[in-house]
Parts: sequence; C-alpha cells; structure tokens
Amino acid sequence: MSRTRIALIFLLALTLASPLAAGAQEYRIGFVSAITGPASSLGVPERDVAVMIQKELEAKGGITGPDGKKYPVKLFIHDDESKADTTVRLVKKLIAEDKVHVVIASSQSPTSLAVVPVVTEAKMPLISMASSHAIVTPVKERFWVFKTPQSNIHVSTHQVKYLKAKGYKKIASLYVNDAFGEDSRRGLATMIKDSGIEVVYEDKFEQADKDMTPQLTKVKVSGAQALIVHAIPPSASIITKQFRDLSLTIPLIHNHGVGNQPFIDLAGGAADGVIFPIGKMLVAEGLPDADPQKKVLLDFVAWYEKGTGKKRSTFAGHAWDALQMAFMAFAKVSPGAPLDQARARIRDELEKVKNFAGTGGIFNMSPEDHVGLDERSMLLVRIEGGTWKYLPPEKW
Repeated sequence: MSRTRIALIFLLALTLASPLAAGAQEYRIGFVSAITGPASSLGVPERDVAVMIQKELEAKGGITGPDGKKYPVKLFIHDDESKADTTVRLVKKLIAEDKVHVVIASSQSPTSLAVVPVVTEAKMPLISMASSHAIVTPVKERFWVFKTPQSNIHVSTHQVKYLKAKGYKKIASLYVNDAFGEDSRRGLATMIKDSGIEVVYEDKFEQADKDMTPQLTKVKVSGAQALIVHAIPPSASIITKQFRDLSLTIPLIHNHGVGNQPFIDLAGGAADGVIFPIGKMLVAEGLPDADPQKKVLLDFVAWYEKGTGKKRSTFAGHAWDALQMAFMAFAKVSPGAPLDQARARIRDELEKVKNFAGTGGIFNMSPEDHVGLDERSMLLVRIEGGTWKYLPPEKW
C-alpha cells in the first residue's frame, strides 16, 4: 500500500472520529453584528456578549441537549460593517458553509430586513437584534424570523401617551433615512392618528450627516411644542448637540435607539433633558422588588459591566436575550439531527417561548407574534447629569 493511500486512510479516520463529522455533535450559531461602521455603538456590546458567553460555554463544556448529555456550542461571530450587502454575504456563508443551526443577526433594521429573504428561502431560523416591526410582520411571510428588541410601535405608544399628558398638539419629527427611521416614523404616525396631535414639520437626514441645523432651524420656526427624533448614535448625538446649540427649548424626545452610554458620551451635556422610551434595564435598581425582570436585569448588568468594563447597554441585552432563546430551543433539539430537521424544530421551539424573563421584557412568542413583547416592557426615562432616571407618569 502506497504512503499516499495510507495517509489518506489515516486522515479519513481522524475526520470520521471528530465530533463535527460524526453527525455534527455540536450546536452552531451564526452571530452577526455591526462591530464597525455607523451602528457600532449597537453592535460592539452585542459582540461583547457573544464573546463572553462563548467563553463561559467552553469553560463548562457546552449545554445540555434533550438526551441529558452536554454538547459544545460554537459561535461564528462576524462583523457586518453596518452594511446590508455584507450582512447578506455573511449570512449566506453561515447557512451554506458553516452549516449553523440558527442565525442571530443583525444590529440594525436595514441589515436585518436584507437577510429576511435569505433565511426564508433557506428555511433557517433567524433572531434579529433590531427593532423594526417589519422584520417580523406579517408573520405569515416571516415564518422563520423572530426578534428580541421591542418594536418601534411600542416606543411610539409611550411617546404619544407623554405628548397627550402634557397637552401638546403640535410636534415636529426628524428621522434617519433608512428602514429603522422610516419604521419609527410610521409608528408615530399610526399612534397619533385621531389623537388631536398634528405633525407640523417632518424631515429626514442621512445616517452619515454631520449637520442637521437646516432641519432644526425649520423646527424652531414651525410652532412645534416638542421634537421627536428617530435615530441612533452618532447621528442621534449630533442632532442633540445641534438642537441645544440653536437654543431650542421645546422637549426633545428620542426613540429607544439612544439607550446606551455612547449616545451620552457623544452628545455630552446636551444629552441632559432628553426623554425616551426604553426597556427597564437602564433604571433596573429602581424597579419594585416584585418586578419579575428586576433580578434578571441586575444580574445581567453586574455580569456585563464586570466582563467588559463598560456601562450597561440595552443592545447588549438584545444579544443576551437572543442567545438564551437559542439555548432554550437547543435543549429540545439534538445537534445530531439532520440539519434541515434541526433548523425546523428550533424554529418551532422559538415560537413556543413563554414567560421568559429576559432583559427586554417578559417574552411570550406565538404563531401570531414573533416579538413576544408589548408596550408594558418599556417605560420613559430622562437623562439627568449624564445618567438615566426613571420618569414615572405622575411626574409628566
């Protein structure tokens, strides 16, 4: 027998003996976030969570499958550069080459929406970390798609409640020109319908814009009693600074896209006074002890801040919630099952998630709802002295 043949037989034996070749005896997760680019203030904390969890899983030998045995979990972590085409390319690779069981992607609404057709065609379960309601609706067309952040319509519900409580009848609205901004703007328009509130001025800006003073100057003379901004950092921070520079004195109300420390760091003192709806994490310490999220949130904040040396981030929480849901599904599905069957069963298990106390709220998925949250998962906060303070309805 030739040396080449012996070498090939030896290599084949090694390959067949490996856990991956022997029926792929590991769970595989594709994880894509905006580690670089304009949305990195969202994607970096999400990446940090994935890396920390990967290390913990390696230390404890993986997670327990339905047969009671532990199996390793491999995360394929990628940077989509805040670009839709990069996200699509990476997700296609994760599906076809890396043969993952589930994909968690991505940080933004535009990048998440870009991969919906890809995962639908491939019959691959997707958990998005972005907020646009269009990512998961209509559910019949989003059979394979779930998400962890609250939807923009939930944000608008709180914004309009605040506007009505204050008696404001005229508002201005500025939104970033992408799927997130458009979805948020649409949510606001839906919620103010028949409310007696009128949008007296509305305009858009690009994510890369550095000067929004033309739009803000028009807001100033519009007669608006409040300004609603639909954006994420850095543009959300830039517009906040320029709002203060123009000496606008009306309330500045943001979307939940500013629920992180980078927004405050970039806006500086201009961030003080900003009001926005957000999940409960930013003010977890002030929650009643009976709140089912309180312990989860405090534990997560301690874990995240110790592990990263950074302040808490709701976006980090979106990643943690997505990973925990994936693990709950894995507990019911063997990693050795045929891949197409495993993916389909994982999708089914995600749809069965009930009463899961995550960082974003108490999740209850169903065949009609692939978010599993409503407006009760959010509250209003105001930035004071560079930190977040709960703004209860009695103080509106």
